[in-house]
Amino acid sequence: MASTQLNKTLGTPTSNYKWTISCWVKRGNLGDQTIMSARVDGSNTARLYFNSSDQLSIVDYQSTNKMELVTSSVYRDVGAFYNIIVSSDNSIGSPVTKIYVNGTETTNGTSTQYSQNQANLWNSAIAHYIGQNGASASYFDGSMTHFHFIDGTAYAPTSFGEVDSTSGIWKPKTAPSVTYGNNGFFLKMENSGAMGTDSSGNSNNFTVSGNLTQNVDTPSNNFATLNPLYTIEYKSAFFATNGLTTANITHSAWNTIPCTIAVSSGKWYFEGYGHTNGSNYLHYGITSQEKMNAHATQPENEIQANANGYAYGYYGSNGQMYYSTTSASTTTSYGNSYTSSDYIGIFMDLDNNKLYFAKNGTLQNSGTGFDIGADGKPYLACISLYSGATNVNFGSGVFGTTALTGTTYADANGHGIFKYSPNQAGASNFDSSAKNFYALNTKNLKEFG
Repeated sequence: MASTQLNKTLGTPTSNYKWTISCWVKRGNLGDQTIMSARVDGSNTARLYFNSSDQLSIVDYQSTNKMELVTSSVYRDVGAFYNIIVSSDNSIGSPVTKIYVNGTETTNGTSTQYSQNQANLWNSAIAHYIGQNGASASYFDGSMTHFHFIDGTAYAPTSFGEVDSTSGIWKPKTAPSVTYGNNGFFLKMENSGAMGTDSSGNSNNFTVSGNLTQNVDTPSNNFATLNPLYTIEYKSAFFATNGLTTANITHSAWNTIPCTIAVSSGKWYFEGYGHTNGSNYLHYGITSQEKMNAHATQPENEIQANANGYAYGYYGSNGQMYYSTTSASTTTSYGNSYTSSDYIGIFMDLDNNKLYFAKNGTLQNSGTGFDIGADGKPYLACISLYSGATNVNFGSGVFGTTALTGTTYADANGHGIFKYSPNQAGASNFDSSAKNFYALNTKNLKEFG
């Protein structure tokens, strides 16, 4: 959602003193980012946001802080959705505003409560924004879904979520039994052509501003993204955008960035496209978790650098395979070189310890799998880039900010949106042991991982 937002000026509230926010968010970057805000001017503004230290904070500032909570915990997991709920009621004798994350109330280092019957900026007849601070700054970069706002009731977390009996994970109630009140709304964000449509029955539709893209990544089926937390160069030389699917290297050095889901078995597929390095200095491939742990103390590394783990990368500049084991790092001929206009498909067969690559849908190396070390498991899909940017598609169907159109493909379970088919089992030049490959998401992981 970076540089995009939704906005609406609310009407007369059912109650200016009682309200609830519930939403599911997946961070696409760290630092100061707004989930929701309400604003009159610089002296009268309310905001729910991750601060620069990645703590969760909510404030109602009317020349002074009328209410402010700042969590003691930080929230830096870029690989999972958080259910964030704020319930507030200052119509009672002991006014109380609470923050809950995944059903559990937070401990707060800062806690300033409203005085009783203090007028709130939240839920008043002023402009409210989702995804920025109301002053065209602090945009949210990541994914949001199932955004509820309740006017007139302070609900408990169990109204919006519940613990899954099998996994023990907090999951959403897709149709909660709540009363929305005059200003209440429910944005499912499930229709690419109507992301601001209110499903509460109130018709409190929001206006969409910017390039807001629908995503198949949801709390019930969480897709892999790039993971900036592995590299200590994250703050100064590497940053990610577009929900952690675009990697940007800001200086002339190698950086290897893995994804958020590690796998030891199964057959997995992802795609890369649209890099900006003029010399095609780029690898798409896989790396062992052991190697990435070593990279954490070495900020600038090509994918195969150093014999301290397993890694394999298909190199754009010459089409060779660059790889390393615990005893050596080397290169060998593999396929054709590729440029920024080529789509690269990466096939990870961890049941048979093989790795395949395709260029614009054509399997390289005559479809013969490249042997990978079984001792390197678990593996992480990754990119390795020497300056510039590149995009990966783990199933979101978007490269950068451009969504795939025309003929697209899902995996055999119906998950993901890909440029080329992950189901290459019928190809005559594919190893006979290979079968369908799948998107890296939690539903497929439960079945095959």
